[in-house]
Amino acid sequence: MRADTLITRWNMQSLTKQFLLIGGIVATTAMVLVGGFVSSLIEDAVTRNSAATTALYVDSVIAPLLPDMQTTKVLDDAATRALDETLGQGALGERLLSFRLWRADGTVLYSNEEDAVGKRFDPSDDLRTAFAGTMVAQFEPFDAADKETDRTAGVPLLKIYNPVLQPWSGQVVAVSEFHEIANDFQRSLRRARFHAWLAVAAFTASFFIVLSAIVLRGSRTIESQRGALGQRIDELSALLSQNETLRGRLQRASQRATALNESHLRRIGADLHDGPAQLVAFASLRLDSNALISPETSLAAREREITAIKASLDEAMDEIRTICSGLVLPQIEAASLSEILERSVQAHKQRTGSAVDLSISAPPDRLSPSAKICIYRFVQEALNNAYRHGGGVGQRVMQTMKGDRIMIEVADSGPGFDPGDVQPTSLGLAGLRERIESLGGTFDVSSSPPGTVVRMSLSTEEIGQA
Repeated sequence: MRADTLITRWNMQSLTKQFLLIGGIVATTAMVLVGGFVSSLIEDAVTRNSAATTALYVDSVIAPLLPDMQTTKVLDDAATRALDETLGQGALGERLLSFRLWRADGTVLYSNEEDAVGKRFDPSDDLRTAFAGTMVAQFEPFDAADKETDRTAGVPLLKIYNPVLQPWSGQVVAVSEFHEIANDFQRSLRRARFHAWLAVAAFTASFFIVLSAIVLRGSRTIESQRGALGQRIDELSALLSQNETLRGRLQRASQRATALNESHLRRIGADLHDGPAQLVAFASLRLDSNALISPETSLAAREREITAIKASLDEAMDEIRTICSGLVLPQIEAASLSEILERSVQAHKQRTGSAVDLSISAPPDRLSPSAKICIYRFVQEALNNAYRHGGGVGQRVMQTMKGDRIMIEVADSGPGFDPGDVQPTSLGLAGLRERIESLGGTFDVSSSPPGTVVRMSLSTEEIGQA
């Protein structure tokens, strides 16, 4: 669980922080490895060059003092005194702390330490390498005291095993081992190491800084794109949610509209059956009455019967026209919103003879046909309800704009009603609500004793203003 928590926290960090941590560790490790490797190469090269210089110098001084080492197994007193004088004074005396001349079998032919002369030791690996013709150099920053002497304790030494060659044959006949006090060499080596480490660190830091700048820029770009992508995703999610809501509303509106259409058809059928059909049936019965068939009927009675039949047919025709006038829309496709509102109000005035106040404020120039039909039916049905249930008192129609939304309000000053008493199957209000909500609008009814207010709103963007 702890590992999962660490991984989660790590993934939550920005790319810049992740790179700075991992890249810093990798860069530091690489710097240490490269610095150590370069420092080791420099130390080996400096040690070998310095040792070669010292060996050449010592060889140039000592070689003339040595007898023919190929035939001589020991040094005579004259060679020994010459070596003592040469190694004990001057530049060599200050630089050389220890000097030994070895024979191939491990015997010390000469040493500035008298106790070691003539002794035989097992040849070391460095001594064997030197007898093979290769110079060996070792730097020891602080040499520890050995069995023979403690003069070397705490002194930086450069130990050199230099093969002594026969002049005319080039054969190794002896090995000179000398320990040089390397204070100056140690200081030079430290400076070389410092400069090497400084160069490696500067290069690593510069390389890391450049990469960090590139990663930081890329990280900022990625974060910016991630933020923009997240914003787009949120916007798309909101749009999908709105689309899902609208789809549900549209589906419910479609189902409701189907039911309402059936209800409208039943109402129209009922209106035709209860009104014009009854009047036509009454006229048909009167046509078959004895008053018209019997020859004995007087002309005056016959005229009265015909007048009654004509009145019944005229009344049926008036009711049919009234029903049709509520079903047929005027020419509103080319009309503006102001003209639509004026026509609906004027038609209501002509039909009912009641007064209606109309207020129009900054209507949009263009609306889709579906929005025009919706507004016309809303005003028509709302005014009919105001006349039917409110007595046509204080009827008024108001149109305003609120942002991109068209607000229309139809009100009256009648007795009002309780909206909770309206049945879901009521055709008027339910039909208006479904019609308006199918276009993405809102519908609201408020009623109190001073009167009733019916409101609707449509967004010009949602209904496709063109």
